[in-house]
Amino acid sequence: MTSLRPLGSSDLHVFPLALGGNVFGWSADQAQSLAVLDAYTAAGGNFIDTADMYSHWAEGNQGGESETLIGKWLATRGNRSDIVLATKGGAHPRYKGLSATTIKAAAEESLRRLGTDYIDLYYTHFDDISVPVEEIVTALDQLVKDGKVRAVAASNIAPERLQASLDFAEAEGLARYVALQPHYNLLSRDTYEGELMATTERAGLAAVPYFALASGFLTGKYRPGKTVDSVRAEGAGAHAGTERGRRILAALDTVAEAHGAEVATVALAWLASRPTVAAPIASARTVEQLPALVAVADLRLTDAELALLTEASAA
Repeated sequence: MTSLRPLGSSDLHVFPLALGGNVFGWSADQAQSLAVLDAYTAAGGNFIDTADMYSHWAEGNQGGESETLIGKWLATRGNRSDIVLATKGGAHPRYKGLSATTIKAAAEESLRRLGTDYIDLYYTHFDDISVPVEEIVTALDQLVKDGKVRAVAASNIAPERLQASLDFAEAEGLARYVALQPHYNLLSRDTYEGELMATTERAGLAAVPYFALASGFLTGKYRPGKTVDSVRAEGAGAHAGTERGRRILAALDTVAEAHGAEVATVALAWLASRPTVAAPIASARTVEQLPALVAVADLRLTDAELALLTEASAA
């Protein structure tokens, strides 16, 4: 049994790989989505990440498709109490921003789509600097007091706004952020390392990085001169043509070969080893893509291997 990791100062404990729900209702249809969710939990996973905006960008979608599919899955499997369910608010086309009114309305809509009366971890998806942190924190605290949210967190926030939010919650005795969802991976380190990571570490928050596999580049399937059939191919494939991208792939290949592991598993293991990180987020469009992701729970890299990857990925 894979040991679960504590999520910051909360009483939540999570599998070391969060299953990303951004593909549900987009590149994964209902049957594929439910199959992936089944396979993830069968492998011991319990941490599912989604957002109210997923996947409004797809033709014919309005936002909320991922939450709706997850809600159907929870209802038919009857396993709600076994799942740590995380979603994000503030970026749905009809509920944009972080005013107190919007936060309340967005959370209510997420609860309805998910078919549950509580959300385990509720993130502000993008900071809204037009709203004082005092209003945001107070609105989130009310969700906790009302029993609709167990713990609160932030994503896409500047270190100074994060610190101000933590300070206000502490001073007023309100619900305090327990986690941060930053953009962070081997290819994108400066999006988190530095003051944001330092603030997270000082505050004892858990980091739950998104784009953990750099939109698929860190799976190793994008190589110079190779064409990949994927909705993300253009962006992810471009990295294969850079000197740094090739350097990272070479280091990943070396470590993967030593362990008989997939490249994606090694990339996730490096991330899972980093200070503050509780669980990287990665998504699977098909069941076949899932084993390489959940295998991170059992892969232990040596100090030398971690150093190799850290050096290769340095800017």
